[in-house]
Amino acid sequence: MDDIPQYKRIVLKLSGEALRGEKSFGISQEVITEIAEEIRGIYDLGVEIALVTGGGNFFRGVRANQLGIDRVPADYMGMLATIINGIALQDALEKHGLVTRLISALEITEIAEPFIPRRATRHLEKGRVIIFSSGTGNPFFSTDTAAALRAIELKADILLKATMVDGVFSDDPKKVKDAVKYEQLSHSEVLTRELKVLDGTALTLCKENQLAIKIFDITKKGNILRAVTSNQIGTLIK
Repeated sequence: MDDIPQYKRIVLKLSGEALRGEKSFGISQEVITEIAEEIRGIYDLGVEIALVTGGGNFFRGVRANQLGIDRVPADYMGMLATIINGIALQDALEKHGLVTRLISALEITEIAEPFIPRRATRHLEKGRVIIFSSGTGNPFFSTDTAAALRAIELKADILLKATMVDGVFSDDPKKVKDAVKYEQLSHSEVLTRELKVLDGTALTLCKENQLAIKIFDITKKGNILRAVTSNQIGTLIK
């Protein structure tokens, strides 16, 4: 039986950590190629796709204190890291026959276009894959918040967040053996229980705009496709 997509238009948030694979730093060519193959697969199902890149495989602004760097310049460094990841993703996707547009919240016209909601929507309608980089373009806002914001602006059906664990748990499953996985939660439950799945700003945006979120494990091959076609993966927040 052929896979049937559950959604017409998605925003997929890819963490920088996911792109580095087993490496401690940078980009894994094997991982980024596998991601491109899976995105090609869901594209072939007729799904409109926008990606949001994190930058944690190179630099995270929230760790700036460890380096003695003020938060604002550190956040801009993190935004530049997401652009590096965006360029790498664009190259990998185009090698798989997809037409892409790299969009940056920071002005960097040589390699990316600015975010204009109507133009971005038109890209999706024409079958182009969008890659959003540099977060919101503002310090103090995470790439999770950028993903939620872009998903709302594009009227996406769902925000998919690819992580290193299969959904939302009562405790860190890597540290607590008996941690319980939640199959489904409401936005309010996530906020009230202070479950660490997205930052509070991103969650509040999704709650106020009734945007569903699915948290799933990207480390297992085929899970991006499963997240789009199956309800039996990860945790659904709505």
